[in-house]
Amino acid sequence: MTTKFETGTVVTGKVTGIQPYGAFVALDEETQGLVHISEITHGFVKDVSEHLSVGDEVKVKVLSVDEAAGKISLSIRATEEAPAQQAKPAAAKKPRRQGQGSVKQANEETTPAGFNTLKDKLEEWIEQSEREDLIKK
Repeated sequence: MTTKFETGTVVTGKVTGIQPYGAFVALDEETQGLVHISEITHGFVKDVSEHLSVGDEVKVKVLSVDEAAGKISLSIRATEEAPAQQAKPAAAKKPRRQGQGSVKQANEETTPAGFNTLKDKLEEWIEQSEREDLIKK
């Protein structure tokens, strides 16, 4: 592997392979690197093949070069401008209670009427199963 690709440089390459974890990009006849799935585009990527195909020419930024291991890490998303973030609606916050009450007390106080906790439901299910065993005998 040669050192002609330095960290931070932007080059054009061709996608040579797609894997679930990313895409391999040939930088020249002898050198290829990996664009990890997290570096393909801004936002979440579930399937690499939805964004790239073998043979696509892509502009990539060299993130790191590990000559000892013969690996080059690349990023497509680093060559693109990040999309403007949409303002998230402020979540309605409950006012904090004062005092030193336990978590159990807080849960009991905030549990809506008619809602059974898993603990209550579990006790009910155990009772039902014991009754069913008696009936089947």
